[in-house]
Amino acid sequence: MSAVIAVEDLAVRFSTDHGEVEAVDGASFDVRPGEILGLVGESGSGKSVTAMALLQLIRKPGRIVRGEIVFDGRDLCRLSEEELASIRGAKIAMVFQTPRTALNPLITVGEQVARLYALHGGLSSAVSRRRAVDMLRLVGIPEPERRSRQYPHQFSGGMCQRVMIAMALASAPRLLIADEPTTGLDVSTAARILDLLRDLGRDTGASILLITHDLGVVAATCQRVAVMHAGQMVEIAPVRALFARPAHPYTRALVRSIPRADREVTMEPIPGAVPSLLEPPPGCRYVGRCPWVEDRCRREKPSLSEHAADHLVACFAVEDRRAAV
Repeated sequence: MSAVIAVEDLAVRFSTDHGEVEAVDGASFDVRPGEILGLVGESGSGKSVTAMALLQLIRKPGRIVRGEIVFDGRDLCRLSEEELASIRGAKIAMVFQTPRTALNPLITVGEQVARLYALHGGLSSAVSRRRAVDMLRLVGIPEPERRSRQYPHQFSGGMCQRVMIAMALASAPRLLIADEPTTGLDVSTAARILDLLRDLGRDTGASILLITHDLGVVAATCQRVAVMHAGQMVEIAPVRALFARPAHPYTRALVRSIPRADREVTMEPIPGAVPSLLEPPPGCRYVGRCPWVEDRCRREKPSLSEHAADHLVACFAVEDRRAAV
């Protein structure tokens, strides 16, 4: 099955007064047709930077230093700004985690959605406005004709997020990137937004990259999950396999830290802290927190390798244990 987008050995750095920050270090993953892939990890793990890199939105003092991002057979890292402009919003769209600040406060929400139909579809103003109302209805905005004439400050946080999703879907993108789409929302509103994303992905055929720090969200929404720690990809697996048999010690620690409503568990905090990305360890970046650390973990960076069917892990100790079986 060919991927909608395939990322290979992506590395992103930021220049600071104190040195180079290696925000993403050799990330490789893909998003498949019609799937929701969860990208998870603690705050500062490189998830949002990875998402911005997919759209080539890394700006100085940041830069992509190596890697490929292949979409529609073309490496996005090698395209001109003009070529990228035909992809951003039209073929790859993004829902940001702060919808109220992403919306223009001086323009009605209906006009903001309509402008995308006019830009990407070449439609007239009248047709674009009708399409905008239809899209607002699709994402669950009540009384869409009336609400389309209102401004963002007249909408709740959850409704603003629905407007952002409407804008992202206006051009029927092949890939939708949702960066922490439930941040700042109450539990019931967040659940409705996740249900909406899942339903829209199924109904429109769009693939979705869902970025979150919440494994509970991943369990309820995604088919596969990619786990990042300190800018490195450490495990990629189908959701059920990852929760049932997490292989990487970091993933195991993440799973053990999730509160459970169905049974009593003792939540265990993840020991230590994320290493400084100004001076990260030369090998695996989990060495300072890992109970399985080996000498070569400090010197060499493990690459993603097959652990089971469609299950990749980057860990020397896991490789050794598998070889011993």
